[in-house]
Amino acid sequence: MPYNTKQMNVLKEYLEKTEGEHVSAADIYEYFKSSGSNIGMTTVYRNLEKLVDRGEVAKYDLPGSDSSCFSFIGKDRKCKKPACYHLKCESCGKLIHMDCGEVSKLSDHIKEKHGFQIDVVRTIFYGLCEDCRREV
Repeated sequence: MPYNTKQMNVLKEYLEKTEGEHVSAADIYEYFKSSGSNIGMTTVYRNLEKLVDRGEVAKYDLPGSDSSCFSFIGKDRKCKKPACYHLKCESCGKLIHMDCGEVSKLSDHIKEKHGFQIDVVRTIFYGLCEDCRREV
């Protein structure tokens, strides 16, 4: 069992509370800073990378940006590459995790008929989220 520091445990607790959401290292740092916790940005990055390496957290690189976001995978679903797709709102920037059998069929079709395998972790569909569409 891997050794966990106090900072690692606090970070894991935060990520477990935000399971299903995508958060950046800056989001995490700001949360701890605003709550009076003395966890530095370097510590956040170091511990996030450890959790990614352990398969407890998924890391998503955002195209056109130097940023990444992270999502807690779950205690019982540890894996290096979860099969999922993402939807990115071009208006508010929200990144939505999507696990959809219909899109998986499209991925299978592209592989079978076109000889191209999609990286299911890095696939992002761009458009407008439901909230932003209501505002238009």
